[in-house]
Amino acid sequence: MPDTADRNKLIDEMLTNAKTIAVLGMSDKTYRASHNIGRYLATQGYRVIPVNPGLSEIAVDGKVLTCYRSLEDAQAAVAIEGGKIDLVDVFRASEHVPAIVEDVIRLHIPYLWLQDEVYHDEAVAQAEAAGVKCIQNDCIFREHAARR
Repeated sequence: MPDTADRNKLIDEMLTNAKTIAVLGMSDKTYRASHNIGRYLATQGYRVIPVNPGLSEIAVDGKVLTCYRSLEDAQAAVAIEGGKIDLVDVFRASEHVPAIVEDVIRLHIPYLWLQDEVYHDEAVAQAEAAGVKCIQNDCIFREHAARR
């Protein structure tokens, strides 16, 4: 685990370099953290790509965002436009993290963020060994807002 200074440098790097963020597990329910954090990120200039297999679209501040069934579908759609997903923000239970890490590595996504209470040391170690930079058990909203 990196020390606080290294962790803060990594968070700064992620928040600065990421332009397109896939919010894995984003909800259409406005009272859910995943919806509100996705909305917040969109208001801060990030391109937010919702990923939730149970939804086809999510309304955010009057704008309808296409919601993708999988990270692979989201990456393919973004690639058609000449872009790429830079960061995956995960709102899923910790037991799903190993499969998510496999997708992130396979799709060559450089950053992985696991929200509060989402962690999996073995999977994160696998991701880091493959060159993916990771934060786990932390809130991207809280970290971004603290740096504004």
